[in-house]
Amino acid sequence: MVRRRPGRSSLGCLVTLLILAAAVYFGVNIGEVYFRFYQFQDAMRQEVRFAAHNTDNQILRRLRLEADSLGLPEGAGVVTLQRDGRHIELESDYYEHVELPGMVKEVHFNPHAEGIF
Repeated sequence: MVRRRPGRSSLGCLVTLLILAAAVYFGVNIGEVYFRFYQFQDAMRQEVRFAAHNTDNQILRRLRLEADSLGLPEGAGVVTLQRDGRHIELESDYYEHVELPGMVKEVHFNPHAEGIF
């Protein structure tokens, strides 16, 4: 015969699962913001690779469209482009809002790509 210990319940397991679910929920919010940043930075690097075949206006237009399709803030679409001979540098600057328990935090992003074509 199995006896139950007094004071023991499955409430401890429920609390652990609740904490784990909250961590996953807020972790996904933060992860999504950083994932979009890395996607945008990758798009910048791709434009640097093919800069010899595209004009400055084509590059800027593509990056504005990419920022819009990723759902980034408007500031991300403002890209600075500098060419000096065969060297090109792309840079943007924007803030994203991340919801955390009890507060909203602004995270600063500065995607950057440069290279020689």
